[in-house]
Amino acid sequence: MGVLEVVQEVINTVNGWVWGPVMLVLLVGTGLLLTLRLRGLQFRELPHAFAMMIHSVKTRKSDQEGDIPSFHALCTALSATVGTGNIAGVATAIVLGGPGALFWMWVTALVGMVTKYSEAVLAVKYRTKNADGTMSGGPMYYIEKGLKMKWLAVLFAFFGMIAAFGIGSMAQANSVTMAITSQISVGGSIDVPVLGSINLLSIVIGVILVLVTALVTFGGIKRIGEVAAVLVPFMAILYITGGLIVLALNFSKIPDALMLVFTYAFSPYAAVGGAAGYAVSQAVRYGMARGVFSNEAGLGSAPIAYAAAKTNKPVYQGMIAITEVFIDTLIICSITGLVVLTSGLWDDGTLTSSGLTIAAFGQSLGGVGLIVVIISAILFGYSTIIGWAYYGEQCFHYLFGNKMKNVYKVAFLAAVLFGSVTKVGLVWDISDTFNGMMAIPNLIALLALSGVVVAETKKYFDERKAGKKGGIVDKAPA
Repeated sequence: MGVLEVVQEVINTVNGWVWGPVMLVLLVGTGLLLTLRLRGLQFRELPHAFAMMIHSVKTRKSDQEGDIPSFHALCTALSATVGTGNIAGVATAIVLGGPGALFWMWVTALVGMVTKYSEAVLAVKYRTKNADGTMSGGPMYYIEKGLKMKWLAVLFAFFGMIAAFGIGSMAQANSVTMAITSQISVGGSIDVPVLGSINLLSIVIGVILVLVTALVTFGGIKRIGEVAAVLVPFMAILYITGGLIVLALNFSKIPDALMLVFTYAFSPYAAVGGAAGYAVSQAVRYGMARGVFSNEAGLGSAPIAYAAAKTNKPVYQGMIAITEVFIDTLIICSITGLVVLTSGLWDDGTLTSSGLTIAAFGQSLGGVGLIVVIISAILFGYSTIIGWAYYGEQCFHYLFGNKMKNVYKVAFLAAVLFGSVTKVGLVWDISDTFNGMMAIPNLIALLALSGVVVAETKKYFDERKAGKKGGIVDKAPA
């Protein structure tokens, strides 16, 4: 067995633990505890959360501290979470875990909304103003300032910086390239030492991705926020509209699809046709894992974006953060799941990942469905790249200061190009490991600082009830 094979085996073992049952229980358990402590905030205040999100769209100018409007911060967070996992990940969860996996994906979202709320509240409360007037925040700051555990904050920043190169750049760039090259056949390739033969179209796509990423990321969080505020609504509306049209055409099949979801969330699914049978444990495992991968609640990535928001009220941004998980998982992932299930293609034993989603859309919409999914895959992947570029840069900034940030940006762009032109399975597996390891210090902080979140929440709603300035009721600036 070669060195790479040994490393791969070790990484697979580590990933089996990092993304295994214990981690999933910790992630969901933290959400459950926060739900209890905040008395089901994400349910009873969901209308208020969406009202505040709409308010943030209307009020993008503010003289409060921060770098970008609250809506831009939401879109930046959504740009990173709404990725290829919403297309390929959901289909994979259903193929590997059965229809019941979609139910357990919903469970992660329901508790994940309050987890994301808590992350955003802490991010704004403990953020720091830099020498150049910009804001920095996220788990590394609320761990250091709230828990007084600098070493744990350093660990989070290190994990986040490494994860950004894989999950945020190479994996997404490769997904964008594959979405295009799988449909367009262009001859010609070049041989590169070590990497082997590389398709010329992949190189062209990689170079274009690097350029459009550089144009945005070198403009800092303000430009990232501006681009995300246009890109995210457009790509979400495109995909949601396409999905709803498919579901409208297959409306009579939706009740049966939902019956499959709820039935096989709690009972095993017998083998049919080319598909394998599914145990309930598989539905739970793959549904929760893909749910967490999709909305990233508990991983600690999104609060880095929320810390840049122009607001003096941590709860204001926290309420807006609730809508992020709702949109990502309960709307977009649900549409993918139901389109796949109503197509009847999910259990034929031949299709999986994005190929299954493309086939499901194409079955009802023909070439139009194919175009919708491919364009969405490209936009979802690119948006994730620019969102994670900021996350990685902020983690790098925390560890090494602001002077070398351009070095990090160049390295990130190199990773985008590398991911575009070659398969980097081992690198993706390593980045998945670090992505999961981000959750450990973040969950420790969320549990330890849950009392702070409760206190901030009580203060905000007490002021709101008393008619003082606070929230959308008094038209507070974003």
